Amino acid sequence: MKQLLILSGKGGTGKTTVASAFIKLFNAKVYADCDIDAPNLHLVTKHENRPIISDYYGLPKASIDTNICISCNKCIENCRFDAITSSPYYKVDQYACEGCGVCEFVCPVKAISLVQSVDGELMLYSDNEKVFSTAQLKMGSGTSGMLVSEVKKQMKNEAIETKLAIIDGSPGIGCPVIASLSGVDMVLIVTEPSLSGISDMDRIIKTAQKFQVKIAVCVNKYDTNIEKTEKIEEFCEKNKINFAGKIPFDTAAIKAINSGMSIVDVDCISKKAVEVIYKEVLDILFD
Repeated sequence: MKQLLILSGKGGTGKTTVASAFIKLFNAKVYADCDIDAPNLHLVTKHENRPIISDYYGLPKASIDTNICISCNKCIENCRFDAITSSPYYKVDQYACEGCGVCEFVCPVKAISLVQSVDGELMLYSDNEKVFSTAQLKMGSGTSGMLVSEVKKQMKNEAIETKLAIIDGSPGIGCPVIASLSGVDMVLIVTEPSLSGISDMDRIIKTAQKFQVKIAVCVNKYDTNIEKTEKIEEFCEKNKINFAGKIPFDTAAIKAINSGMSIVDVDCISKKAVEVIYKEVLDILFD
């Protein structure tokens, strides 16, 4: 099973729009949403069955037993993250705690222990025809990369026989993106014709190259700045990056997305453009 990952160097470029279109065009049986901070692929790829939800445990956090605590203040003095307060009693701020265990080590009466922390939830939509894996990270949790790895692991464990799995990744180049890149066969980078779009595209290309995967680029809303689009094409040609195509700005696509549909569910100019990109990407992937 090949894995195609769709990324963007920044948010709002149309990454999920392209991912949902590819899922519909391929009639994908296995796919995942690794944008665990703000998953939204499920809004387009509707499922009749309810998901199987399981808790995701990240790094352990400190917890203080007030019945044992003698208020010696050693935990506060040694916590470099300022995660412990003493008013009205000694307690740990779960958002600030990094689970380093120093407070547990210095406590003279063993009133502090590290306990498992629920940092999000995994969701699996599965039936005899399709498998969709996704998750939602709890606000303020710092184990995003680990949760993405769990999403992909869940997808592969439940995967049915198919040639291709499509993964909607996270924007940027942070931990969720690094975890998304691990083990995939190809990355399609969706960018936009702007200064920030080009800069972020450059960063994500350099990141993806470290994983030695096939890379292709497509430009969304290309006709909003033809000059910048030409610069992106020139950049790809100069750096020997596959240029898969470009999608025009399309108000019909906006209406389709706002209605919970993919752009390939309606007859519009963006549908025709993404179909061309889809064929080009499959040619590169299965070459």
